[in-house]
Amino acid sequence: MMLEHIPENPYLLLTPGPLSTSKGVRAAMLRDWCTWDEDYNQGVVQDIRRRLVTLATENPTGYTAVLMQGSGSFGVEACLGTAVSPKDKVLILANGAYGLRMAQFLQTMGRPYTLLQFPETVQPDVAALTAALEQDPAITHVAMVHCETTTGILNPIEDLAACAKSFGKTVMVDAMSSFGGIPLAMDRLGIDFLVSSANKCIQGVPGFSFVLAREDLLAQCQGNAHSHSLDLYDQWKTMAPTGKWRFTSPTHVVRAFQQALVELEQEGGVAARHARYQENQRLLSQGMASLGFFPLLPEVCQSPIITSFRYPTPDFDFLSFYQRMKQRGFVLYPGKISQADTFRIGNIGQVFPQDIHTLIHTIRDIKEM
Repeated sequence: MMLEHIPENPYLLLTPGPLSTSKGVRAAMLRDWCTWDEDYNQGVVQDIRRRLVTLATENPTGYTAVLMQGSGSFGVEACLGTAVSPKDKVLILANGAYGLRMAQFLQTMGRPYTLLQFPETVQPDVAALTAALEQDPAITHVAMVHCETTTGILNPIEDLAACAKSFGKTVMVDAMSSFGGIPLAMDRLGIDFLVSSANKCIQGVPGFSFVLAREDLLAQCQGNAHSHSLDLYDQWKTMAPTGKWRFTSPTHVVRAFQQALVELEQEGGVAARHARYQENQRLLSQGMASLGFFPLLPEVCQSPIITSFRYPTPDFDFLSFYQRMKQRGFVLYPGKISQADTFRIGNIGQVFPQDIHTLIHTIRDIKEM
């Protein structure tokens, strides 16, 4: 099908994912695939796995990618449940809902963990991490979120990972809302396990997550998993040689993701996409401030992914504002913190500076009505 025949979306999703995708990504879903055929397993799945490892590392030797059915949270639970044995102990750095979700997973599994919690508007710091690691030598793993979309805060994983590695710990990063949109290299930063999903910065559609891992560490995880379907080790052992998933894979979503990876490369790679996201966010913050909507976070820790804005007045009606914006072609995101009344605007996906200019003009028009 020619792309001009792909219908336009009724509105632009200014959310952290699912997000607005390109016509090319949507068009890629318009055919069926056989899950045991080489066209799919070798031509699509194995190609994706190679591309992901290349994106995630400066030197791909010794790293692997494992695709896992379900949302990003499925991937995080699979990673924690497989990489952490019942004899291990995880230190979780949390400053938002997704750090706390890791603790919920481990609590449900009955795996030992310690929660080092920070306010939602404060980055985890190396001094607190150092003190926690010095106080508890039983800790074997350190887990953290890179971009915490609860607020839009970007956590300093470079410094935190370096600190954890200086103590000899295994480092696990939830890079759900950063991988593919913010440059990082697992091998340079000392990240051992990294989790993301199809519908975030790589700009695919929802349906599966993926874990990037050091092969030597993943190879030691046999028998750890708390769940058969979420056994990352077993998934890897099946997928690595053949490209086959253990259970039915979301074929259309997987092919769309491959197309999204091709389009990321065509855009100029992660650096170019990061630059676009940064420009989107800069224009968004400046434009919103001119209308009386001020960011929750200071610029120094604001991610280029999603921004929380304070209500302009105590009587601001977000639901009414949301509906009027939706009627004008933009879908926004409610706030997620209890400390302040906020709403969020994402600027990832098929969103460009001109879209941000149009958004700001639209909000100005609505305010003046």
